[in-house]
Amino acid sequence: MNVCVSTGLSAVSSHAERQYHFVYEAKNMSEAQRYCREKYTDLATVDSMEVVELLNDMAGQYIQSAWIGLHDDRDAWKWSMSDPSFYEPGETEFRPWGDNRPVNGHNEQCAFFHSSRKWYDKDCNIRLWVYCFDVKGPNATFVPIVSHMTWTEAQSYCREHHTDLASVRNPAENQQLYELLPATTDLYWIGLYRDSWKWSDGSNSSFKYWAANKPNLSALKVCVAAAFDNSGKWEDLDCGVEKPFICYKLVVPVSMQVIKVRVEKPNNVDLNDPAFLDAMLVEAKKNLRAQGLDDNVQLAWRKQPDAQVFKKEEKKKRDEL
Repeated sequence: MNVCVSTGLSAVSSHAERQYHFVYEAKNMSEAQRYCREKYTDLATVDSMEVVELLNDMAGQYIQSAWIGLHDDRDAWKWSMSDPSFYEPGETEFRPWGDNRPVNGHNEQCAFFHSSRKWYDKDCNIRLWVYCFDVKGPNATFVPIVSHMTWTEAQSYCREHHTDLASVRNPAENQQLYELLPATTDLYWIGLYRDSWKWSDGSNSSFKYWAANKPNLSALKVCVAAAFDNSGKWEDLDCGVEKPFICYKLVVPVSMQVIKVRVEKPNNVDLNDPAFLDAMLVEAKKNLRAQGLDDNVQLAWRKQPDAQVFKKEEKKKRDEL
């Protein structure tokens, strides 16, 4: 004989969100970062106008500036050809810079090879000729391209027609570039560049909200504060300045929904057996996922006051359904 039984299935959904906290004790950037990581998650990442508006609302009558998690890592030079197997130890750090280089200014974020065999940093939007290279295993063949391009255009061209913009790993390869130079020009893009603005928590957001004429990058070490007397717009300051700061904490809001489950009990089956309940949860999640269930949703059985999951329905109640 089959018997109708029913229970409740709880569906819990969770998504990590950032909760922001103003700290009005003045600290330099390193101290603020350490404090945020100890007490919360990290210094604030501001990656949208929605977050800007939220912080402006939270600031209220506060009209000074406060550190956020953005800083300029001016030494963050890296190669367009990023495969680590291509480089021997120390080769990614080979840097025959010219005198007083790199400047590491705001606009000098790409490197070119000069006929002096020295390298210089330059605005990536300047049009220069190009060194591509073809890579086969550990070997590289350099190819001068006699055509004016920006650094980004050069990278795209080299990746389409060769392997990449040229990496130069050692003095011998630097000499090869010199020997291949056409007589017509002496300035060639190579694959070295820097993407210097970084968030403390490692976020890769490209969102920026600079105040007018910012950043000016006049300080030796550059960190960013949100100025709440200027709609939360950003200004660059020396990282050693002591200021209030904004932390964030990852929180997981939880919502719960109870789904009523009604089954016909097969003969000789204990529906409250833990193994049977686990198997039913697996099947339930499969069915719900097929209907678009978010992977963050967790399912659990809702127990009755007697600690059982399923209970037998009264006949009268079943007849009314």
